[in-house]
Amino acid sequence: MKTTTTLLAGAALALGLAGGAMAQDEPLQVGFVYVGSIGDLGWTYEHDQGRLAVEEYFGDAVETTYVENVPEGADAERVMTQMALSGADLIFTTSFGYMEPTNNVAARFPDVMFEHATGYLRNSPNVSTYAARFYEGRAVMGHIAGNMTESNIIGYIGSYPIPEVIRGINSAYLHAAEVNPDVEFRVIWAYTWFDPAVEAEAAQALIDQGADVILQHTDSTAPMTVLAEAGAIGFGQASDMGQFAPTPRVSSIIDNWAPYYIERVQAVMDGTWESSDVWGGIDSGMVEIGEMSDAIPEEVRASAQALADSIEDGSYHPFTGPINRQDGSVWLAEGETADDGTLLGMDFYVEGMTGDVPN
Repeated sequence: MKTTTTLLAGAALALGLAGGAMAQDEPLQVGFVYVGSIGDLGWTYEHDQGRLAVEEYFGDAVETTYVENVPEGADAERVMTQMALSGADLIFTTSFGYMEPTNNVAARFPDVMFEHATGYLRNSPNVSTYAARFYEGRAVMGHIAGNMTESNIIGYIGSYPIPEVIRGINSAYLHAAEVNPDVEFRVIWAYTWFDPAVEAEAAQALIDQGADVILQHTDSTAPMTVLAEAGAIGFGQASDMGQFAPTPRVSSIIDNWAPYYIERVQAVMDGTWESSDVWGGIDSGMVEIGEMSDAIPEEVRASAQALADSIEDGSYHPFTGPINRQDGSVWLAEGETADDGTLLGMDFYVEGMTGDVPN
């Protein structure tokens, strides 16, 4: 087993080009492109845990490489191109904004397999997409938040106003309001996935607005530090963030990518890899609910676990009607559940949410 660690995108671009097909007895070359740092203890950290799991599982049969802190856009395309030219057989691109670069590079390297996280474009037969049903975890976190807020103001730090994030906001709100009809959500858009300073400022702004519980769809632990100082509570995002337990972190949504990464590497080795679209949830283990700390009342821990269990066994869907859109028009009738197509394109708030979804 060998790991090639590339810390900066610029360093990756400076590498010499190496081409040629991999001999049958050579290890599979697997690349990972990260939008943040592997030390963020959030989104990128968990993707890198998946990479390490691949190394542990396959041993000397694989060599992995990664590039962290790669901006979405032209830089990402250059890094992916370099990986392909350097002999990668399989490349995981792990941020929504890598969608166009992934498809652009894949078209030029038809013998390299590409796996894009959280996107939907598969313009070439060598591109797959995968994502987790984060909204399932948001439902459980919203349930806890609605039970625990004393000010009835819950803050939410959003990254970008894309369907993935909007789904999470709506899911959290619906399940908070279900147990606390007086709850109000305040959303601040950070317009970044990972920027500790911006995230900390957003957390403080929400606290200044009266929020005593904050959820985040950004990648750093900076909001946790702010919450600790203010005596507010929050939830681990993408990773457990257990170092902040029992408060301010009272539970978490954990993204478990390792089984998927191992499965896809195995498929390339076996020659059975095909373009696909995977959207895993609590039932598949791709979304996990972190340990609920004792800061959560026992009865709330029990009801939150029951909610998670019902999602896992399929007896409950987080978007089950009656649910109206923000303007009061009917979206889902009594007992109707949202289809995946609508969820994947969600660009609206549900009834009860204040403020507008930015264009």
